[in-house]
Amino acid sequence: MNRLAGVTSPYLLQHADNAVDWWPWGPEAFEEARRRDVPVLLSVGYSACHWCHVMAHESFEDEVTAAYLNEHFVSVKVDREERPDVDAVYMEAVQAATGQGGWPMTVFLTPDAEPFYFGTYFPPEPRHGMASFRQVLEGVAGAWAERRGEVAEVAGKITRDLAERELNLKSSGVPGEEDLAGALLGLTREYDATRGGFGGAPKFPPSMVIEFLLRHHARTGSEGALQMAADTCEHMARGGIYDQLGGGFARYSVDRDWVVPHFEKMLYDNALLCRVYAHLWRATGSGLARRVALETADFLVRELRTAEGGFASALDADSDGGSGRHVEGAYYVWTPAQLREVLGDADAELAARYFGVTETGTFEEGASVLQLPQQDEVFDAAKVASLRERLLAARAERPAPGRDDKVVAAWNGLAVAALAETGAYFDRPDLVEAAIGAADLLVRLHLDEHARLARTSKDGQVGANAGVLEDYADVAEGFLALASVTGEGVWLEFAGFLLDHVLAQFTDAESGALYDTAADAEQLIRRPQDPTDNATPSGWSAAAGALLSYAAQTGSAPHRAAADRALGVVKALGPRAPRFIGWGLAVSEALLDGPREIAVVGAADDPATTALLRTALLGTAPGAVVASGAPESDELPLLAGRPLVDGRPAAYVCRHFVCEAPTTDPEELRAALISPNA
Repeated sequence: MNRLAGVTSPYLLQHADNAVDWWPWGPEAFEEARRRDVPVLLSVGYSACHWCHVMAHESFEDEVTAAYLNEHFVSVKVDREERPDVDAVYMEAVQAATGQGGWPMTVFLTPDAEPFYFGTYFPPEPRHGMASFRQVLEGVAGAWAERRGEVAEVAGKITRDLAERELNLKSSGVPGEEDLAGALLGLTREYDATRGGFGGAPKFPPSMVIEFLLRHHARTGSEGALQMAADTCEHMARGGIYDQLGGGFARYSVDRDWVVPHFEKMLYDNALLCRVYAHLWRATGSGLARRVALETADFLVRELRTAEGGFASALDADSDGGSGRHVEGAYYVWTPAQLREVLGDADAELAARYFGVTETGTFEEGASVLQLPQQDEVFDAAKVASLRERLLAARAERPAPGRDDKVVAAWNGLAVAALAETGAYFDRPDLVEAAIGAADLLVRLHLDEHARLARTSKDGQVGANAGVLEDYADVAEGFLALASVTGEGVWLEFAGFLLDHVLAQFTDAESGALYDTAADAEQLIRRPQDPTDNATPSGWSAAAGALLSYAAQTGSAPHRAAADRALGVVKALGPRAPRFIGWGLAVSEALLDGPREIAVVGAADDPATTALLRTALLGTAPGAVVASGAPESDELPLLAGRPLVDGRPAAYVCRHFVCEAPTTDPEELRAALISPNA
């Protein structure tokens, strides 16, 4: 066992038995490198990363390679999901130096943590023009021993270049109609009208962009925006990227047609997409959207919920393929012979047609990823349900992919928001309860008495790493969604604690710009700051959205002003790079629409109250906030001074500091939540 024994990260624990003398990230590792006068090998990955496992097996488990590493380097292993700040800083350096990035990320550092040589995956032997890992190690060790001055010069220049990359967004102003229209035009140019989605292969689910498109349609009535959102969602739901048996989405598709996924299933993708499909159903009434939202929610609860009530980070792409060898996708793919073994000849033939399973296969070695191809044949729904149930039961007998049980605060915040809203829309109180359970864990375990948030926990043990901006923002977003769905003011209060911390520790007082780490966090070679979305909303945009919603719920001018200032980056980047700032664009839609503030007053057990509350929650006005409670309740600020109307439950709608007359009629309320431009 090396120094990784006893850490909470499942990814690091996978390397605890390596012959490599791994160190976790920390000052001790760099002190050791300084003492021994050797460079640092920084290896960054995550538990569900296929090529991370490949490199570990080929190189880090190899005794000869490990011995060379131990002699010439101090080796540091980082879980990017626990330390997104470390990952972001050095990934920026890798991308600047090589023009590309990814994981595993391999970076060589001086004992002062300055990078000087970069890469990602290195094979054990030279391959496809790539040097072997051993050749790289020998080259770096030789340079360190014989050309130290050159190494120091390169490291210093890279570090200076990174330090000078701070964003300059002074007085950009808030985004307006022209900026959002320009962003929509940019998306239209990149849209794949044949297959849905944006760009070519590999193709990632554009969750945040779809949220923008749905909100833009709600505010302006743009049919083009709605069509792009709906068509993309249908293509993904019919493709192999969606688990046609168990629900839930894989990380991305390796092809343009959504057929073959990279099979890892991440909490954040499924939380975001669950919410997307629920919002698509809210906008269109689509039966497909309803089914996918509920199946994805059920997947989250069934396969990712931990014993403590939180949600695990991911399911691996790989599992035992039957020979003791881990194979990517083995759990999910089917051959015609396997279908016949489970279903018999006649039903196997029907299943092959329905799910697109062919003799040649759509994946590897004659296996197919299950899809729902468009076809003229009409299938009996009861028969299809029976096929799906039998195949799912048979799949459950296969060796399952590993699960990363780490609970990440930000991603659990996304899950809380998705499950709370999905449960409310579809009258599934069990989903709302699951959201409350995860929120309760975040409060009990991740939040300390100073409202500081820990990034991770595992098995009920809180991790040592401090929360970053996305943790505070996404958890606040989840709490705000719970406040709207449940009417419980405690969730609004907890959101306020987190957002006050954002204002105090993550916000530049002069410019309003946001940083990904707190002012008092560990100082890296650069303080990370990135307003663009990746697989999840950027911490910057997520914070802007939560600040805006909190201000609408409470009337807080400082939080509204902070949201306005943070959204200046959308004005700067939205028209130029809309695919990469989708959540910022979605928040900007809420800003332009108000957002609307809806207070529903009435007894909780009165059917009239229930009808008004449901209408409020199902309104499509971008970013609208909802407060509900009994007359004279002090549970939520929006309820103050809002009495019953003629003794009956009533709804109050305000926007831009103007309130409409209260209504007791759900249809009138529905009309009040439709944009005049839509």
